[in-house]
Amino acid sequence: MKTKEKRSEQQVANPAKSGQQLDTEEIEAISPWKDTLKQLRKNRFAFAGVIIIVFFICLGLFAPLLTSSGYEDQELANRLQSPSAEHWLGTDDLGRDIFTRIAYGARVSLQVGFFAVTGALVFGTLLGIVAGYFGRWIDMIISRIFDILLAFPSILLAIAVVAILGASLQNALIAIAIINIPIFGRLVRSKVISLREEEYIMAAKAQGMKNGRILLHHILPNSAAPIIVQSTLGFGTAILEAAALGFLGLGAQAPTPEWGKMLADSRDFIQLAPWTLIVPGVAIMLVVLGFNLIGDGLRDALDPKMKN
Repeated sequence: MKTKEKRSEQQVANPAKSGQQLDTEEIEAISPWKDTLKQLRKNRFAFAGVIIIVFFICLGLFAPLLTSSGYEDQELANRLQSPSAEHWLGTDDLGRDIFTRIAYGARVSLQVGFFAVTGALVFGTLLGIVAGYFGRWIDMIISRIFDILLAFPSILLAIAVVAILGASLQNALIAIAIINIPIFGRLVRSKVISLREEEYIMAAKAQGMKNGRILLHHILPNSAAPIIVQSTLGFGTAILEAAALGFLGLGAQAPTPEWGKMLADSRDFIQLAPWTLIVPGVAIMLVVLGFNLIGDGLRDALDPKMKN
């Protein structure tokens, strides 16, 4: 009791110090990621992007519950029907329900985006960290590899990779991952070069900390912000590239309901049944727009200069 009374008397005697300690504790309790989410929620465009992406994720996950037929089911008697109560988005040239194919196609496009970006992120980040941290001849070799990959237009490089591996959705995924590796690699490399000269990195080296631990506990966490932003923007790019390969016949093959392949199959009916082309095109546009809005919101939220 005496101890508690003495503490309360000290707080009353020195309220400024007590308030200062409280403010410090409150500041320390604020997580940078919570602050980022708070900033992100204030961004209306980013919130709109989240709504769009959540909608398509739910559309893909619950496709069997939202549709009454399979994406391969054909009704030739109902081919090229306009949108109606029975077929919300109409039917294609084989009488397949377009809404059903769009719903199942959301699964395909989002999976391609996820795995392609994950592969590019892992390999690009690894190469970028090694090149930026160790420098010298290692940096020179890895940087020249990045330069060679970036020298080709991305879609042409993807076409070349698929032409070598064969036309399929899996090979298109590999091609998209390869063409995005140098984008992540150069981004991480530039960040690591700026971080390796920081005082806390020099202090860690002076204390005898091993390079692996420095990279894992100091370099990588402080490089997370640009990686997250690029990953989000990369989702939209990967989906767009997958659609381009599908449109050229180098990606998903029939009867897989991939949006780019749906565009290619419908281009001959643009005047007779424009909805067969418009619907998958709008789906691609909305998903890419959603990821771009989220990426822009994350970039603003993670940038200290943009915070209020």
